[in-house]
Amino acid sequence: MSRALVLGGGGPVGIAWECGLIAGLAQAGVDLGQADFILGTSAGSFVGARLAMGTLAAELAQPILAEADRAERAPRSEAPERRPPADLSFLMAKMTEAQTSARNPAEVRAEIGQWALAQPTIDEAAFIESFGRSFAGLAEDYWPEHGYACTAVDAETGGFQLWDKAAGVGLTRAVASSCSVPGIYPPVTLKGRRYIDGGMRSGTNADLAGGHDLVVLIALRLGDGGPNDRMKARLDKEIAQLKDGGAEVVLITPDAASQIAFGANLMDFRRRPAAVRAGLDQGAALAAETAIRWG
Repeated sequence: MSRALVLGGGGPVGIAWECGLIAGLAQAGVDLGQADFILGTSAGSFVGARLAMGTLAAELAQPILAEADRAERAPRSEAPERRPPADLSFLMAKMTEAQTSARNPAEVRAEIGQWALAQPTIDEAAFIESFGRSFAGLAEDYWPEHGYACTAVDAETGGFQLWDKAAGVGLTRAVASSCSVPGIYPPVTLKGRRYIDGGMRSGTNADLAGGHDLVVLIALRLGDGGPNDRMKARLDKEIAQLKDGGAEVVLITPDAASQIAFGANLMDFRRRPAAVRAGLDQGAALAAETAIRWG
């Protein structure tokens, strides 16, 4: 049986929760790191890359827990001045528009890309460097041998891009491009072009995992589930495509405790400790049920 793991987007908080969830499952005997193919979008590209590089699933949460422990033990000091949050109203409106059938989605994504290119963000080199020890020391052209891919969008054309071993790019920049939230992080240069977050096409891009018998899909679906919830509609469509292709799909979304741990802003690094612990608890709770299908 061929198994795929699809990891959706969700900012720094989503990274923490996905790491906790996967670690909690692994510690209870369900190792999603053994998937034949790992597909990541945005936050999921980072988590998936760590698994593909050989990080043990049961140990995924350790760096975030250690970081939280250091922060809790550090002496209290005056909080540094924080930059005001970016105005992402344009981005939210365009992301919604891209999910409608009124216009060509690539044209709308190109408008997002042009907006992203014009926004004042941290320097691209500093953004790449911020990935820290997870990718430190890798050769510029390194790509893991494990089946792995991540997603991005061309900032100028709005075209969708799948980065995999055959694409001939390095892992660090590919993951950075997938995580480049417009208006917050800079578009990332690969092969002379600039790329933004793969979540501009879809929060999960799960339809690209077709051809596998079992797909475990981890999605931070935070819509209201109502008739106008385009995020849910997109996810439902992708799941239907996978099932039509013969795949069994296991969907995992945040439980109530995890959603409380997230807070309102998935970009808030201060929420990472609560999110990783909620993920560990949810993973442990889901292990027995998931094991039946994962094997």
